[in-house]
Amino acid sequence: MAELTGKSALVTGAGVGIGRAIACALAREGASVLVVDFNGDTAEETAGLIRAGGGEARAHVADVSDEARVATMVEAAVSAFGGLQVACNSAAVSRGSGPIHGFTREVFDQTLELCLTNTFLCMKHEIAHMLEHGGGSIVNISSNASLRGQPYNTAYAAAKSGVNLLTKSSASEYGHKGIRINAVSPGVIRTPGVERYFEEQPKIAEGLKQAAAMRRLGEPEEIAEAVCFLASDRASFITGQLLSVDGGAAVK
Repeated sequence: MAELTGKSALVTGAGVGIGRAIACALAREGASVLVVDFNGDTAEETAGLIRAGGGEARAHVADVSDEARVATMVEAAVSAFGGLQVACNSAAVSRGSGPIHGFTREVFDQTLELCLTNTFLCMKHEIAHMLEHGGGSIVNISSNASLRGQPYNTAYAAAKSGVNLLTKSSASEYGHKGIRINAVSPGVIRTPGVERYFEEQPKIAEGLKQAAAMRRLGEPEEIAEAVCFLASDRASFITGQLLSVDGGAAVK
């Protein structure tokens, strides 16, 4: 039997890339999935892929930096599937890069809002439901940029570092109340955005491949498998952990 049969899940940022792979993988494991993205077309594409594969999914449009929209998102999952046992908070947008002395306050604040505050808002409403309905599992998507810092990407690295501590502190609060909270930290993953960047900067692509001990890029499906594991009962004694899925980049 699939590991998540009978469970309801939501995935934010599920319209493309890693989020899409996570939504599809959770569905393959038997979960009914609310596919959440700020782009309705891509959310519906992901939901369509799940349904074409025999799974159950609905698309939902939401800007998860807006608390009212987040509350409605959780209500939509409960209304559609009868509850919410699994949540993966994947949505993140970095608004700028470059030396920190060149960042405007506006860009720095936007990056925190779209990579950290949005995760807090999602967790706030996901946890509130899970507390009243028997618990659940939350998996946040972090980044290896949070582990050692990342030059010229400081705001994003700082935001994702906040996600790590948000994960660990919340896990400590709710572990005895039936809610497990973990995070997955991807290395460099072959997403459409990364592919476009490599086309513009081919020399950087090779350097990033060599940065991993396994000498290759990761695939979105490899992140999705880690999320499925942490969401499932196979990880029933795991909470407050940050799992790097990065081909060994963090240990080089």
